[in-house]
Amino acid sequence: MAFRAKKTEEELPAEKPGVTSSTGSQASRIEDIPGQPQSLQGKLLETAEGAIQKFSPFSRIHQHVCGFHFYAHDITRQVEAHHFCACPNEEVRQCVIYDSDKPNARLIGTEYIISDKLFETLPEEEKVYWHSHKFEVQSGTLQAPRVPVLAEDLEMQKLVNTYGKTFHTWQVDRGDVLPFGPPQLMMAFTGDGETDPRMVAKRDAQYGTNSEERRAHREKALDFSHEPSKEADHWMKGKGAYQLQLVKTDFTSEPGVETKEE
Repeated sequence: MAFRAKKTEEELPAEKPGVTSSTGSQASRIEDIPGQPQSLQGKLLETAEGAIQKFSPFSRIHQHVCGFHFYAHDITRQVEAHHFCACPNEEVRQCVIYDSDKPNARLIGTEYIISDKLFETLPEEEKVYWHSHKFEVQSGTLQAPRVPVLAEDLEMQKLVNTYGKTFHTWQVDRGDVLPFGPPQLMMAFTGDGETDPRMVAKRDAQYGTNSEERRAHREKALDFSHEPSKEADHWMKGKGAYQLQLVKTDFTSEPGVETKEE
């Protein structure tokens, strides 16, 4: 697959009607974060600490995968998500999610990825938090930026039958300049016509890729015979959706003693 020249704004497809995305005009930018610029002292201290301290958990991160999420209760709100992942073992991945792969990217969430075998062991009430990855892989929209296609195929074949549990903590798509509110449960797309084509095209243009070409290639190169569990992707059942809300509760100040609200 040849590297493609980046498209201009005029060459990109129109936004999907009624959809807001993290790459749209209403979204907040890194420059919108309030606060004073980092001081010289802060920069020097950061450099010194970086030279002295160990960052072992981060050194295990070996993979960058870029895809798209939507809020579990609202598919019209869509977010470009850059996952930086480590693998505790062959069946579990743990990923930190940023809004880009730039040095000043904002940390916007986390995702845990497990195999279909582990998913089947989950309690029924737990499965509502999880989404499948088959369509993301099959559609070509889930990509490993800068990785050669044949190497990417190996990773995508591993991901196609997995499930993810994702929370976003910073709602950049609606213009939040700081991480406001409770974490939000996120889902992944499961069918054609759901994603904002302009958001996908912007990402493809950034890396010189083409999701439709990826799709055609993967249809021939990868195995998509496995069907996702009907217990994942709860929003598809047409019976409402689950989302996190902050609830006030009693406070336990010492073992066995609860402090109740007056």
